[in-house]
Amino acid sequence: MASAIIAALAALMGASLSTLLQQRGARRERQAADAEAHRQALITAVAALVTALAAHRRAMWVREDARLTGAGPEKLAAARAESHATRAAVTGPHTRLVMLAPPPLAQAADDATEAAYALRHAPDTETLTARREAARAAGDALVYAARAHLAAR
Repeated sequence: MASAIIAALAALMGASLSTLLQQRGARRERQAADAEAHRQALITAVAALVTALAAHRRAMWVREDARLTGAGPEKLAAARAESHATRAAVTGPHTRLVMLAPPPLAQAADDATEAAYALRHAPDTETLTARREAARAAGDALVYAARAHLAAR
């Protein structure tokens, strides 16, 4: 009788241990899948923001260059409309990235966005060119920060 009780307890303990190990394995798999999904979402968000910022930098360059060179009202209005559209297109990717990213990467996204916005109201072509280069560098810094963050994971 004692051997039957011991055998039953051993079987029960074995089944419990097996269930526990399966649950842990399933949890690890879920965590790995969640981490990979977050990684992909972060990559997509960075790419979307960098693309939107590049379009906005170009539109702002055209707009401010037209203003500084005395373009006509029709050209200025078209350039303004384009810059408004590209700025609006930055909002979604910027928000998405800031929500997904850790603080240092979110700060790089903010810096790149502000640098692109800084092209507005440049006092002269030289300043406009310098601001464009600074905005391009800030966009590159965002990509490098994202790469460093993803490599560390």
